[in-house]
Amino acid sequence: MKVALFTDTFLPQINGVTKTLGKYVEYMEKNDIEYRVFAPVDGEQEYNENIIRFFSFKFFLYPDCRVSLPNYFSIAKELDKFKPDIVHIVTPFNIGLCGLKYAKSHNVPLVSSYHTNIAQYLEYFHLKFLTNICWEFFRWFHRHCRKNYCPSQVTYKLLEQEGIKNLEIWGRGIDTNKFSPANRDIEYRKSLNIDDKLVFLYVGRISPEKDLNVFMETAKELNKKYMDKIHFLMVGNGPMYNEIKENKLPNMTLTGFLQGEELTKAYACADVFMFPSPTETYGNVILEAMASGLASIACYAGGIKENLIDEYNGLACNEKNKEDFYNACERLILDSDLRKKIAQNGRNYCLKRSWDSIFDNLFDSYKEVVEDAKDDSEEPSNKKRISA
Repeated sequence: MKVALFTDTFLPQINGVTKTLGKYVEYMEKNDIEYRVFAPVDGEQEYNENIIRFFSFKFFLYPDCRVSLPNYFSIAKELDKFKPDIVHIVTPFNIGLCGLKYAKSHNVPLVSSYHTNIAQYLEYFHLKFLTNICWEFFRWFHRHCRKNYCPSQVTYKLLEQEGIKNLEIWGRGIDTNKFSPANRDIEYRKSLNIDDKLVFLYVGRISPEKDLNVFMETAKELNKKYMDKIHFLMVGNGPMYNEIKENKLPNMTLTGFLQGEELTKAYACADVFMFPSPTETYGNVILEAMASGLASIACYAGGIKENLIDEYNGLACNEKNKEDFYNACERLILDSDLRKKIAQNGRNYCLKRSWDSIFDNLFDSYKEVVEDAKDDSEEPSNKKRISA
C-alpha cells in the first residue's frame, strides 16, 4: 500500500502529533511500506527523501506551530508519479487542504485524524467567539473523509456530539525500552542538586492551555510545608516560558526544550509526574511518565482519561482544582508505599501497549477504506448491468 500523509506539524518540531508521526514513519520503513509526507520546512536538516517540505513561518498566536505555504501544483505532480492508494490528512489547514483537493480530484480514498482540541484552545487565547466557526469548518472538512481517526474515547464522544461522522479510534503506543526507569541517573540528579529530593516533574508546552497556573500554585502551597524535601522540574518551551522563569520558585528548575536521551533521563530522574492540562486529545506524556517509572498525578479530563486509572496507575484530579492537586501531591510525599505501587502499576500498564500493534490496526483500517472505495466505484456499473 502507498500512503500519502499531509501534516502542518512534523519533525523536528516536538509535540504529541510529531512524536506519533515519527513512530509511524519508522513503522512504514521497517515494513517496507511506500509513503510520502508533505510537511512544513522547519530548520535545515532533512528527515529523509520521502519528506516533501514547503516554506512555513511561525503562527503569531502560537509560535510553536507553523503556517505553511504549499505549492499545490508541485504536490499534484509528485502524487501523480507516486500514485497513492490512500491519502491521510493529519491537519486540516494549508497543507491538509491540498491533500483534500488532490484526493477528491483524483478519486483517491481519503481519511483524516483529529489530534488537537483547537476549539478548546481558543478560550485560552481569548478567541472563544470563534468556536462555532471552528466547529463548522471541522464538520465541513471531516465529512469528505471515509474515516476520521481520533486518539481516545473522550475525543470520539466530543466529535460525535459536534456532528462529525465515520469516527474510529486510532490509539497510541509507548516505547518502554526508550522510556524506562533504567534511565535514572544519580549523577544527573546531583548536577541539579536534587539527589536527596522528591522531584515533581512537568513535561510539555509551556503554554496557557496547559493550566500551568495550577502547577505553580500547587508548588507554592507545597513549599509552605515541604520545601526542604521536594523539587520541581519543568521540561519544555512555549509562549509562557519567560513568565514562568521570572516567577519560578527557589526549588524549581526549568530545563527548556529537551529531546532524545536528555528527555528520557529527565523523566527517569524524577519521582512524580504532575500534569494539570485539561485540553489533551490523548496525552502521550502520561504514558511516557508511567513507562519511566513515575507515579502520575493528572487532570482527569480529555484524552488523559484513556490511560489514567485513578488509585491504580495514577491519581486523578478535577480540572483547575488546586486543592485536588495539592492533596494528591501530599499523599505521595507522605506515603512512599503508595507512590511506589502507583509507579509500578503504571510501568506494567505501559508494557502492554506497543506501537507495532497500534499501527497494524491502522493499516487494517486503511485496507477496509480502500476496499470500500473500490466497491463504491464499481457499484454504478453493477447497477447498470443488473438493470439491463
